Amino acid sequence: MTSFNEKVVLVTGSGRGIGRELALRFARDGAHVVVNYFRNRKPAEQTADEIRSLGRESLVVKANVGDLDALAELYAKIESTFGGLDVLVHNAASGYNRPAMEQRPKGWKWTMDINARSLLFGAQHAARLMEKRGGGSIVALSSLGSVRVLPEYVVVGTSKAAIEALVRYLGVELGPKNIVVNAVSPGMVMTDALLHFDTYREGGTDLIREVTEKTPSGRLCTPADVADLVCFLASPAAKMICGQTVVMDGGHSLLAR
Repeated sequence: MTSFNEKVVLVTGSGRGIGRELALRFARDGAHVVVNYFRNRKPAEQTADEIRSLGRESLVVKANVGDLDALAELYAKIESTFGGLDVLVHNAASGYNRPAMEQRPKGWKWTMDINARSLLFGAQHAARLMEKRGGGSIVALSSLGSVRVLPEYVVVGTSKAAIEALVRYLGVELGPKNIVVNAVSPGMVMTDALLHFDTYREGGTDLIREVTEKTPSGRLCTPADVADLVCFLASPAAKMICGQTVVMDGGHSLLAR
């Protein structure tokens, strides 16, 4: 188990799904956790209550990370509450799932602002707070849609590709400040996010079975798997990994089809 005793961790979009699992994992490993949400306060408060039950502090902040003013306010609250930041997990994501020929400017801007722009400008705020601690870690969540073509995923996939490019640039620029930046790209993870895809709604468990059968490890990734890798990349053990995107899909993307 990696120790994050007394570290301060921000997990964006941490009320539900993978973000919730990440927040709880860091808390179990000793961290105080900032829980960020945009629309649904109840699950965010439930996540925070679980963190507090572990004996850790938790700050719940409503913020649309795609809004630069809200993003700045999020980090201002972290600074006033904890005085600094040790780990940023860039997890919050949104998007309009449509074919490329049906995408609209509003969907493009919304998706890119929340998924990619927020990483760049969030990292600017985070780096300032991390320098107070002598360094820190940033881990961004990407997806295989950054390099592969998935149905109705053009805008989200493009935003994830931008995230991976930003991770490379931030890794090089923040490395001298003792801030380590990397990304995790999971395969299909069984969360409520799948319900937003027509291919899942129409295929249901058949799609899950099909992907599982074509995965060498014989199963899908779980939120706990993702948390294992994110915590490793945020730990001192990963200090020499710089600007990389680590694919975590049980070997699914390695097979030619």
